[in-house]
Amino acid sequence: MSKVVKTESSLAGLIRRYVNASVLLIVATVLALIFANLPSTRSLYAWLWQQPVSLSIGGFNVFSHGGHALTLMDFINDFLMFFFFLSVGLEIKREVLCGELSTRQKALLPVIGACGGMLMPVIVFFCVCLGHPLMERGCAIPMATDIAFSLGVISMFGKRVPLGLKIFLAALAVADDLGGIIVIALFYSEGLSWPYLLAAAVVVAILLIGNKRQVRLKAFYMSLGLVLWYFVLNSGIHATIAGVVLAFCIPANLTYGTRYYLEYIREHLKEYPDIDLEEAANTRAMVLQKGDIQLLRRIEKASDQLISPLQDIEDQLAMPINFIVIPLFAFANAGVDFADMSIGSLFHGVALGVFLGLLIGKFTGVFTASWLSIKLGFCQLPEGANWRSFAGVSMLCGIGFTVSMFIAALSYPVHLGTDGAEMLNQAKLGILCGTIASAIVGSLMLNATLPKEEQTA
Repeated sequence: MSKVVKTESSLAGLIRRYVNASVLLIVATVLALIFANLPSTRSLYAWLWQQPVSLSIGGFNVFSHGGHALTLMDFINDFLMFFFFLSVGLEIKREVLCGELSTRQKALLPVIGACGGMLMPVIVFFCVCLGHPLMERGCAIPMATDIAFSLGVISMFGKRVPLGLKIFLAALAVADDLGGIIVIALFYSEGLSWPYLLAAAVVVAILLIGNKRQVRLKAFYMSLGLVLWYFVLNSGIHATIAGVVLAFCIPANLTYGTRYYLEYIREHLKEYPDIDLEEAANTRAMVLQKGDIQLLRRIEKASDQLISPLQDIEDQLAMPINFIVIPLFAFANAGVDFADMSIGSLFHGVALGVFLGLLIGKFTGVFTASWLSIKLGFCQLPEGANWRSFAGVSMLCGIGFTVSMFIAALSYPVHLGTDGAEMLNQAKLGILCGTIASAIVGSLMLNATLPKEEQTA
């Protein structure tokens, strides 16, 4: 029973965090659409993201690729998103080690659902854009489920949603992110530079040796991680993959375990006399002797060891990622320019492929793959769910935003010229419309199938 309560409590905290993040994401997206379409700000909005970013040491610019300074858009998509993918990598590693992907029984259904939910959108996109090689570059865009938006929507139903369905959606989104990362690594790498790849491999080797040798200093991993980012950026592999690689090098355990350090702190605190809390509040600061300072330093050092580097870094990244990096990414990338679009723009080409991929492909893939695995006896329906409520959650999996926008930018980069820019604009339109449609339809399905509030009270 306590394990169930603990799971529900941690999931509730995760949902609360993502609800707040999703609100900011919506605000940033709306602002991007306004700035990209107002005549007075359209040109300024486009000009802003092309400005060069520089951090130079002598003649060396840290933020450079192929000898050219990164633009502000590149800085957001390549550098700041490195921290986003580091956070995603840490979350995946934690879930695999001790979370909802840690055992075959827990992981099988969300992983199978995620696989179906990645395959079907690609098929749908190809059916729409078949025969157009440039369009086909975007086939991976509708693969991703946005964990912030999807958990934000499901939170609106409160306790009406069974815990098993919430866990399924969160675990599927994590598995989905892993699939997106693999796709980015395999299909969005070009012009590989072997010297930089070799340098990156050396940095990874040092990180793994540090992990093996019980190095638990977070500064060690983060500083080498930034070096790794630079080498990967210039290697031809997308720079954000460095964040995922770094995440899997960061230790998830402690040298002696949490209980050891708690007992260590208790033993050392015994050297100070017990004092009433109210009395302590009115006591002036102690003038510490050298021995007292050394003792308190040992206690401070032990307290830093209570949380593993993986969980500590993940926790420290949560706020800046959710409240700065992702909203900024949305503001920079979600600006669809409607100036050259007609009412029918959504009904052909890339926009239609992405829209149907998210709305139809994700639902069909997740639901069908899960249904087959359950009917064949490999998995069980999440506790407390029925097929109708499960279908509603499957529809919410079509809410794609952050990773979809990211893959869209990789699919139609600047060097493709006018055609690439037009298709990127269409892809963004498809993502926005597909996400909104999936959220609305999924919400209506859940509202019709979940028990009412008075029945769950």
